[in-house]
Amino acid sequence: MVLSFETAASGGVGSDDLNLTSEIFSMLESKFLSGGYQTPKRIGNGTGGKICVLSIDGGGMRGIVAGKMLAYLEDALQRKSGNCDARVADYVDVAVGAGVGGAIASMLFANDGAGRPLCRAHQISSLLAHHGTRLFRRSWSRFCGNRFSTSSVEQIWPLVREMPVAMNFVKMAFNLCKLQVFKALFGSKTLKDTLKPLLIPCYDLSSSAPFLFSRADALETDTFDFNLWEICRATSATPGFFRPVKMQSIDGQTSCTAVDGGLVMNNPTVAAVTHVLNNKQEFPFVRGVEDLLVLSIGTGQFDRKYEYQTVKGWGAFQWAKPVMKIVKDGVSDMVDHALSMAFGQKPQNYVRIQANGFPEENLGDIDDPSPANVEMLMNFADNMLKQKSMEYIPFGGKKKLPQTNAERLDWFAEQLVLEHQSRASRTIPTVLLKQQSPRLSLTESF
Repeated sequence: MVLSFETAASGGVGSDDLNLTSEIFSMLESKFLSGGYQTPKRIGNGTGGKICVLSIDGGGMRGIVAGKMLAYLEDALQRKSGNCDARVADYVDVAVGAGVGGAIASMLFANDGAGRPLCRAHQISSLLAHHGTRLFRRSWSRFCGNRFSTSSVEQIWPLVREMPVAMNFVKMAFNLCKLQVFKALFGSKTLKDTLKPLLIPCYDLSSSAPFLFSRADALETDTFDFNLWEICRATSATPGFFRPVKMQSIDGQTSCTAVDGGLVMNNPTVAAVTHVLNNKQEFPFVRGVEDLLVLSIGTGQFDRKYEYQTVKGWGAFQWAKPVMKIVKDGVSDMVDHALSMAFGQKPQNYVRIQANGFPEENLGDIDDPSPANVEMLMNFADNMLKQKSMEYIPFGGKKKLPQTNAERLDWFAEQLVLEHQSRASRTIPTVLLKQQSPRLSLTESF
């Protein structure tokens, strides 16, 4: 059972449900607002259910891979529920995404204006493939017309990079393309205009700290509400390729200078887990990770090995590109490892879908939207579904599982459907979603 504050306040539920809501809030007041914290006890039928969490890694054009995984998940949800219109957002309580993962999460959880998700999961990979040149890579013909060939412009690119005026023009053009895509997709929607709790990280250069865009905060005050199209630009603004995004909240009270969220949280799963554990307003009966059901989707990893004899003489130039890959993949693996340990008593409650063992040449470039690379990524995603899944064993490294990634997604979809069905018969709500209050005009507020 999922109960919204808006529904309870408007009298859209029966008196029994309202009495139950009062009981819940009385319990919250006694447990959390006075006299210190105590672990809440189960009430009703003794099963409070599971909070269902979805996390999506960053990865530029490799978001196509995550899109294919989500499309498979949505198909599985439709098969197992018998509902051909089932969407991922119908079964997930909290979503988090970094970089392109943040844009994907926004597409899946933004309200289309009729109370349904803005996009189907199947649209994600095709959208990224179609608009990739405007989102992730220089599209030379757009700026140079037919006067110069792509190959000739590629040859002078190193010279352009050394010319500040020319480089500023190119960056401005790239940013304009990305702005147009996201603005056309989300329009005037803000963080409040999402169906479920949504979290998207960026790095704020003005405060030298990570910044987490949160629907829960946006619903509390316009000071933390931002335009969705700006959030998607911010979390995917890779330094050196896109300009930082200077953005302000809806009321102008909060500002940040944002760059790529994947730099600090490429695997953002832990942000969603801690959000649920600490958000007692929307998830009042969560006691620990045993009450969570988490799906974390990666976008593929580079498994290149570096031999000592090869790298011992490398300088800063040779290390520049490998270091970025090592940092992003290494941080993502550390998050996976830490969560595997946290879920040690309930390992089945945490599912990580990530490609392992593919050589670097089989994994497309993060910023290459060419048809050849798109096709490679599509094939890579198909192979990823067939690949045996991996999981971390606390203090034991990675272990290959007997199930494929597709089989684990099928299992997870079944758990989501069972959880969704069981909520209808519970006497207590598993989730108390905050809803957006309609903005009052100046005359209505007096």
